Amino acid sequence: MSRREPVLNPVPIQSLHPTQVTIGFREVEEKRREWRERGGDKGPAYLGRHMIPVVWGPRDRAYILDHHHLCRALMDEDVKDILVNVVQDLRSLKRQEFWIYMDNRAWCHPYDAAGERRSFADIPSEVGALRDDPYRSLAGELRRAGGFAKDTTPFSEFIWAEYLRRRVKPKLVREDFATALARALKLAKAEAASYLPGWCGPIPPD
Repeated sequence: MSRREPVLNPVPIQSLHPTQVTIGFREVEEKRREWRERGGDKGPAYLGRHMIPVVWGPRDRAYILDHHHLCRALMDEDVKDILVNVVQDLRSLKRQEFWIYMDNRAWCHPYDAAGERRSFADIPSEVGALRDDPYRSLAGELRRAGGFAKDTTPFSEFIWAEYLRRRVKPKLVREDFATALARALKLAKAEAASYLPGWCGPIPPD
């Protein structure tokens, strides 16, 4: 990996390209609330602490590696520009070569709201076109509630979302999120979840 290179000139959020298909809209609302509480006069300092890691890709486009929810939240709050941190320059690659490289580095997540893998062409070309996956929101809320620990595994919340998708009914997530979260908290402690990143369930006795 090349040396990280902060770009001190602000980059338009609308020019950033996602590397995943979905986000959790409830997560976006949480980020918007956080921005309204910590933005204002402290906005520049907040943005300085939340630079967006990106990869330069074909046609001089910046591809987001993390903080998709924050980018969408700031865009929805009419923030135009954000600072980015360049992780690697892949502008010399052809489009298909670029996506294969990204996929092999676990730097993209081409899965839809049903947990099905899609083609790289289905990844939206702009932050505003990211689609909602309610289970990603459930996984995010589960982590904040202490259901699992923050982990460095790429797309760890999406991994938890897939675990929950097969165990919590969609209607419950849509219509009674609090009950869905309570169900998720119980599922997070189960031995069946012990393979998941950040699992902090009970340790079985010797």
